[in-house]
Amino acid sequence: MPNNSLSYPKVCKRKDGKYYVDFKLNNKRYRLFSGRLIGSSLNPNSYPAKLRYSITSTLAKQVYEFIVSNDYSLTKPLSTVERYDSLIRDKLAEPLSESYRKTLYSLSNILRKQLVKKGELTVSFLDSIPLKYNNNTSYNTTRRHINVLVNYLHDKDFPVELSRLRTRKQEEVLHRPIKDVKELLLRVKAYNENLYLCCLFTYGCLLRPHQEIRLLKWCDFSEDLSHINLTGSKVKSKRNRIVPVPSYLRKILVQGEPHHNIFSYSKDSYGKGYFSLLWRRFKRHNPDVGTSVTIYSFRHSGAIEIFKRTGSITKLQKAMGHSSINVSLTYLRGLEIPELNEDDMPLI
Repeated sequence: MPNNSLSYPKVCKRKDGKYYVDFKLNNKRYRLFSGRLIGSSLNPNSYPAKLRYSITSTLAKQVYEFIVSNDYSLTKPLSTVERYDSLIRDKLAEPLSESYRKTLYSLSNILRKQLVKKGELTVSFLDSIPLKYNNNTSYNTTRRHINVLVNYLHDKDFPVELSRLRTRKQEEVLHRPIKDVKELLLRVKAYNENLYLCCLFTYGCLLRPHQEIRLLKWCDFSEDLSHINLTGSKVKSKRNRIVPVPSYLRKILVQGEPHHNIFSYSKDSYGKGYFSLLWRRFKRHNPDVGTSVTIYSFRHSGAIEIFKRTGSITKLQKAMGHSSINVSLTYLRGLEIPELNEDDMPLI
């Protein structure tokens, strides 16, 4: 039998008196005792015996009509929303950081509501989501996340058009280097021990405070506390990193239970905005600390120190966990570190 072949469903009866529909579809034999597979509520064997034949005949007709109208398939096609849900589940099941997964999930819900309401995702609607932001950083970030979802859907042949929105040029965020790191650290220490430890890790290990440092557990450290082993799921670049811990930092660490957070000394870490809140409160008590000085200023100051001591962009890239050396070069330009010295210039 060729494909898309169907024998008309026959009404059959078993020895125990139960009726069923028997047919062949694309060389495969089927026996249906109810209409559940085609979305029908008919169940012939739930009727009195004298009615079962006629009800099964009706079911046979329904089965035939369903298969023919469904492109000779018993599989009911997914609705647009059902297919969208299935694809988004697959996307969110990929190895993503928890914060990134939450961001994509939140945006996917916005898209789903529009799909349920309008039956489609138009380019004008998709573009309207990032366009509501005047801030270029928020616009670019939202646009990028929307494109991740839309490109994935498009690659899976979901009916959606790709956006043509361009990236907006962003001004470089300049976290001013700290003039006197020791002096500022002493002031932070006097205010809050956890904030002090965070700033020390930010400066001494060049880790990012709100993710990499905040989520640190004692099991991330080597036995002698000389190194931190960061897995890709905790790192922005998604690459495993081994980071040396300076001796001045090791001296103040009091090791706890392996799976306990180093700040909370429990299995749970503090919330995402924990250090941001502490820093804002610290600056309220220390108004002379400039507005351009942030927790990241410790990281930037540490970067300057490494570059001045080694003169190596490659070492700086590794220390900061940048995925590309170009990021490190941009980083130094933003920090106003000259890439050329007078001795490098042409002579007459």
